[in-house]
Amino acid sequence: MQKETDMQKEADEAVRVMRGGGIILYPTDTVWGLGCDATNAAAVERIYRLKRSENKKSMLVLCASADMTVRYVNKAPGVAFEVMELATSPLTAILPGAAGVAENLIPEEGTLGVRIPDHEFCRRMLAGLKKPIVSTSANISGEATPVELQDVAKEIVDGVDFVVNPRFEGKPTRKASSIIAFGEGGEVKIIRE
Repeated sequence: MQKETDMQKEADEAVRVMRGGGIILYPTDTVWGLGCDATNAAAVERIYRLKRSENKKSMLVLCASADMTVRYVNKAPGVAFEVMELATSPLTAILPGAAGVAENLIPEEGTLGVRIPDHEFCRRMLAGLKKPIVSTSANISGEATPVELQDVAKEIVDGVDFVVNPRFEGKPTRKASSIIAFGEGGEVKIIRE
């Protein structure tokens, strides 16, 4: 029971930092990530600077549910949600019609990468923030993706406003999610298996 209370306190603190425009270093269902409120362009910009990258395609968002997702993508085909629901491992869906998130998160194609994490700590943060959370690997662009907190570069750790306690890591896959792109007409393209 104590761990539950501690986890909620930690999630509440992460949410407080994100609400204030801060960026966090946190565990996900895959690897350690950098995150912020996906509707805050200044916070998104800080992550780009920290990663030394302006690659919008490296940034995705975590959403709590399909219901939350449809508020931020307005051209996603129904099949995308069916595939997301049926996925048995972490899946990022690239969906058309990004809307309502920070402009600097949206690539020229107008898409948004979305993952609904199977991860208790992420779910608690999403429930608290009630907005999508940016998720991008916690590395300098071009360097290896850190799978554990101890693998994250000091520059990254020092550059965030809050580091989540690794005891809330859960059981991550320790590898990047699969990525499937969906077109408005239901076209499907596997980007990464």
